[in-house]
Amino acid sequence: MLSAVARRVPRTFVAPVRLYTIGRSEGSVAESRGFSKKEKAHEDQYVKQHEREQIEKLRKQIADKQAELAKLENEAEKKQ
Repeated sequence: MLSAVARRVPRTFVAPVRLYTIGRSEGSVAESRGFSKKEKAHEDQYVKQHEREQIEKLRKQIADKQAELAKLENEAEKKQ
C-alpha cells in the first residue's frame, strides 16, 4: 500500500555545463564529421551569445547599484 504522505526530494543547484555529442549515432548525416563540427560550432555560438547577454545584464545591475550608491552618498553629505 502506498503512503499518503508525499515524499519530497531536495532540490540541488545544477551549474550550466556545455555538453557535446561525443559518440556516433545511426544515420548517414550523423556520421559525417562536417555535421558534428557544425553542430559543435552552433552550440558554442549559442552559449557565447547567452553568456554575453548575462554579462550585459550584470553590468546594468552594477551601474544601477553605483548610481543608487552615489545618490545615497549625496544625501548623506547634505545631512551633515
